[in-house]
Amino acid sequence: MPIPFPSVCNMPSDPSSTEPAASPPEFVDERPVDDFFDTTYKEKLGAKPPMKLVWRNIILMGALHFAAFYSLVLVPFVKPLTWLWAAGCFLISALGVTAGAHRLWSHRSYTASTPLRVFLAIANSMAFQNHIYEWARDHRAHHKFSETDADPHNATRGFFFSHVGWLMVRKHPDVIDKGSKLDLSDLKADPVVMLQRKYYKRSVLLMCFIIPTVVPWYFWDESLWNSYFVAAILRYTLVLNATWLVNSAAHMFGNRPYDRWINPRENRFVAFGAIGEGFHNYHHTFPYDYSTSEYGWRGNITTCFIDAVRYLGLASNCKSVSKEVILARRRRTGDGSIRSG
Repeated sequence: MPIPFPSVCNMPSDPSSTEPAASPPEFVDERPVDDFFDTTYKEKLGAKPPMKLVWRNIILMGALHFAAFYSLVLVPFVKPLTWLWAAGCFLISALGVTAGAHRLWSHRSYTASTPLRVFLAIANSMAFQNHIYEWARDHRAHHKFSETDADPHNATRGFFFSHVGWLMVRKHPDVIDKGSKLDLSDLKADPVVMLQRKYYKRSVLLMCFIIPTVVPWYFWDESLWNSYFVAAILRYTLVLNATWLVNSAAHMFGNRPYDRWINPRENRFVAFGAIGEGFHNYHHTFPYDYSTSEYGWRGNITTCFIDAVRYLGLASNCKSVSKEVILARRRRTGDGSIRSG
């Protein structure tokens, strides 16, 4: 069960709703506006701009996945400690995305101390999915313009595009235009974010490839070959695809108990692989909730982590949604399914 900390705020169920918020009279709604869909945005009529392939990314992605498949051949021959190390690196990498770039820096759903922000920035470099500043900018655009031409990984363009194809082509002009107009002042004011951005390539080389490879070789005499392919390449590829499934599978497969009018779904498989990020219908309905789910620790390692560091005094101001607001939203816009996931 989750640590029984009180909710910091009881948010209204819908930013456009006229219903009163389930909160004290003095409550002030300070939710970032970029968390919610912009109903004023309209896609341009007429032919879509031509798709421009980015061959460098296509070749690199192809080579990475070929190497990852080869890595599977090596898995039976690596030492058990190397398996555990690779799993640990997977978890750290994933937390750099889920607890860091996503819940902390994109949605500002909780407050992190400097030591925690430094750890999450390092973990984010191990994940190698663009630096925090760019990741958060694209994710805010994804929420504000979800499933439109201004959404970087618009799922209406198909599974492959929303999964990885969006990284293999030039961005739609609306993605660039709308993304450039988002308020990113909080990211620019964070010295940890700016430092990681400045030294990103060097931090990725160290955290994503060198350290995962060298540790097994140095400490328990694993071969550099096995270490590199299993703890670096295979682990990196698995983290990438776990994250990408949130953009693809969790926008196509599953139920919609909170808002049947939007694409994002509740998907247990994605929640497992992405350590808690598969409760996606809930997340797009209540994007400011630090847990991204109403079920606390259940299937949500990231929430376990945030609650643990909060207990240690490293995190605070965790935003959540009252049960009354969740129930009201389910009854008003849900698809009738009783439980999420």
